[in-house]
Amino acid sequence: MSDDHTHVQEFFGARAADWDARFPDDGPAYAAAVAVLGLREGDRVLDAGCGTGRALPPLRTAVGPSGVVLGADLTPAMLQAAVRAGRDRDGQLLLADVAALPLRAQSLDAVFGAGLISHLPDPAENLRELARVVRPGGTLALFHPIGRAALAARQGRRITPDDLRAEPNLRPLLAGSGWRMTSYADEDSRFLALAVRDA
Repeated sequence: MSDDHTHVQEFFGARAADWDARFPDDGPAYAAAVAVLGLREGDRVLDAGCGTGRALPPLRTAVGPSGVVLGADLTPAMLQAAVRAGRDRDGQLLLADVAALPLRAQSLDAVFGAGLISHLPDPAENLRELARVVRPGGTLALFHPIGRAALAARQGRRITPDDLRAEPNLRPLLAGSGWRMTSYADEDSRFLALAVRDA
């Protein structure tokens, strides 16, 4: 396991037990972001880096009982917290690295990634892996329940020009990884970038 993976597992593993209690009001933001993804009944969707599975209930609602909802995370403690919260009823949980997903090419209609991109060890390559598992014309949502400025303030830091989530950085990163950005919002109340998988 790479040092990046070890760091991610240590960081989130130590916080998994009280993660949901630390952010109790995020549910509506997740539901709103999932709604923008435009999922349909029967779609197949992955929550990449699903953590405690907060996106799984709105994803299940969006795709209905005939759809497929998967939640993949690298940290066992986060998946255990998702099970304790009962969110495994809304989707199948996978202990998996989004850099090497155990999924067939073009097997999904969409990927949802909350707080994901800043934890990817190789963002360009990892976004290519997400593109691999999504059909052409499928969608990607990169989301955070608060915007970049609010998140930086919460963490006691400043936004830097090299922030991957800044539109001038994210747009070409996505384009080089098989995605075309279709919308971008960075507000105090949320960060949401939508992209479509190139043909």
